[in-house]
Amino acid sequence: MTTEQLTAFGIILVSLILFAWGRWRYDLVAMGALVASVICGLVPANSAFSGFSNAAVVTVAAVLIISQSLQRSGAINIISGSIGKLPRSPIVQIGALTLTVAILSAFMNNVGALALMLPVAIRAAQSADLPPSRVLMPLAFGSLLGGLTTLIGTPPNIIISSYRAEIMGKSLSEGGGFGMFDFAPVGAVAALAGIVFIVVVGYRLIPHRESSDTALDDLMKIEEYVTELAVPENSSLIGKPVRELVVLADGDVSVVAIIRGGEIELAPPWYTRIHAGDHLMIEGGTSAIAAAVEGSGFDLVTDKEFGSDSLASDDVIVLEAVVNPGARLEGRTARGLRINSRYGVNILAVARQGKPIRDRIGHIRFEAGDVILIQGAQQLIYESLSSLGCLPLAPREITIANRKSFYPLAIFAAAIAAAVFGLVPIDVSFVAAVLVLVATRLFPVREMYESVEWPVIILLGAFLPVGAALNSTGATGLIANSITSLSGDMPLWVLLVTIMVISAILSAVINNAATAVLMAPIAVSVANIVGVNFDAFLMAVAIGSSSAFLTPIGHQSNLLVMGPGGYRFGDYWRMGLPLTIVTFAVAAPMLVLIWGP
Repeated sequence: MTTEQLTAFGIILVSLILFAWGRWRYDLVAMGALVASVICGLVPANSAFSGFSNAAVVTVAAVLIISQSLQRSGAINIISGSIGKLPRSPIVQIGALTLTVAILSAFMNNVGALALMLPVAIRAAQSADLPPSRVLMPLAFGSLLGGLTTLIGTPPNIIISSYRAEIMGKSLSEGGGFGMFDFAPVGAVAALAGIVFIVVVGYRLIPHRESSDTALDDLMKIEEYVTELAVPENSSLIGKPVRELVVLADGDVSVVAIIRGGEIELAPPWYTRIHAGDHLMIEGGTSAIAAAVEGSGFDLVTDKEFGSDSLASDDVIVLEAVVNPGARLEGRTARGLRINSRYGVNILAVARQGKPIRDRIGHIRFEAGDVILIQGAQQLIYESLSSLGCLPLAPREITIANRKSFYPLAIFAAAIAAAVFGLVPIDVSFVAAVLVLVATRLFPVREMYESVEWPVIILLGAFLPVGAALNSTGATGLIANSITSLSGDMPLWVLLVTIMVISAILSAVINNAATAVLMAPIAVSVANIVGVNFDAFLMAVAIGSSSAFLTPIGHQSNLLVMGPGGYRFGDYWRMGLPLTIVTFAVAAPMLVLIWGP
């Protein structure tokens, strides 16, 4: 083993450990690996950032933008909203939800498809008298299965196609990569088998916990956390904004209403001045309320009659939302973000893994998957949630369809058709679609940039040269030789299953795009050693990388349902492991049949 190979292995090993540790975001880890590779001479300095010009990176960014435009148009909501009209049978409801999200995920970003269906799934679970935990994990896994079926279904497929074009020495326009539906013969069959398993057997394997099933209901029961304070005539806070009272409690209470002259103002802005004789309704933990009372000198009203129903009106609403992975709220506190003064909303409570957190709301460092109870003006709250990166769990009213609602869908279909018929490469057709959406004002420029998941783009652009260095040093050949020597003279399907299993294990702890970057050259090396068509092995990497069913950190879809479903870390493998076995058992013979020698 050469010094370069040892160095390459060392950089990759450290990167994998840091990916799995999760202390630093994966895009920072990828950029660190790139810098280390340049310093060690594995990647030439003049091509260090060549990955950002890769067609896969451009295509992924364009798909994210188009997916957001489809969400925003409201056309897809009409399809998802019809599920509530189906019979209330668990099999029917779970089957319809899982199949719908899989179909959407084949052409949209996985998380975008899940975001559309999550409120629908919660409403369907309530109507069918099912706990959310029985519905949401199948929904997340369905979004991953749908990604197996098309080129744009998931970033690993785009990466695999781009890598194939690279080793074929052809551009995408010359047919070097995989086509839009080349993944379907294997991916669609595997996805369908997975969906059938989920509907018939899988959802029954999900643990049933009473606390997780009632987490959202418990979050809404905040009567005992609401206290009424009367402002005396001699208070030093008279004439000052209500934010001063929040500061006295160190940011851990929310002023949810002001009663003045017999009229109630809900969710008052932070700059609202306090008047003598006002009654302020504040919400928070016991110690936070005590600090607010002691610091302000306000009188505590003990005969209050102000329940959770009083926190909302025609103009002010209270709803639950889940913190998206990569959200502005993730890793930060409500106090640090100045939630009320900057966004005009109040965070009343937080639940994490099915357990409500009441005390010291302002100091909670939010995590992806947390469920928050939020209060705000109806015309403001949804925009605030979008800015914070949170997904409402209560479905909004479905927009009435008009011709303009379907324009983004028509533009997207035209871009797909242009790529399928070889008129232009897929990256060019999708970028053109984005330009048309923006030029026709169907999608705002500001939202275009906000809809790109920049950590994924940075990960791809930085890690692609690192993966290439692993290949150029011969390190991938060593790994491939080890795999083939361990497999011996086993049949082709055994090797394919081995590649899928390794890819799935990596995807359980690191980003699936990073898994595809690492495994693609290894898979091709294995195919060259045994002398078979490497397309089968590339397809095996695509399937394994997207089969992140074992842990909540394996994919953002899994993490997104963790809070609303009240799941624990160890819950995912209970259905995820047999689902992985079913998927691979179906995919392996199909790979041999369609892509074998």
